[in-house]
Amino acid sequence: MMKWSPASLPRLWRAVLAFMMALTLLGALLPGAALAAPPESAAQSTAQSGWGCTCYHTVRYGETLSKIAAQYGVTIQAIMQANGIWNPNRIYAGQRLCIPGAVMPPIGGPGCACRTWHLVRHGETLSSIARWYGVSMQAIAQCNGIWNWNHIVAGTRLCIPGGYAPPPPPPPQPPP
Repeated sequence: MMKWSPASLPRLWRAVLAFMMALTLLGALLPGAALAAPPESAAQSTAQSGWGCTCYHTVRYGETLSKIAAQYGVTIQAIMQANGIWNPNRIYAGQRLCIPGAVMPPIGGPGCACRTWHLVRHGETLSSIARWYGVSMQAIAQCNGIWNWNHIVAGTRLCIPGGYAPPPPPPPQPPP
């Protein structure tokens, strides 16, 4: 067993302070690491504990939790609790949020009555969707609050204003 002397006390304090400084710097460099979205098992357990996700929202660059809550007609606290978020200022673009008890967001802009909805698939572009439904890119972007026409996220549900449901594919031809 080592005996502590008064001369070794400053070295101990330096070691403790160095350790605390390292932890502080690590926390400053990785602020969101501890507050990231919960793993899938945790998200499922919150959904099973009565938070039932009415829908999911993928956070876009520049969005805030208060804006998302207002968009879906729920409280910030409900979203935080359903997703295990401790700090409402720590959400990041691309994060998928469970929205409990959501009322589908109102579609903004004049003349934005949705005739159909489109679920964006991987590889689709706003121009290809607009061509498919015979609607302008501007109309789709305006009705869905898309400010960057070159960036739409797969899994997003888009309101197609004044569009038409595409015709079903033709039946296969009988053999001759």
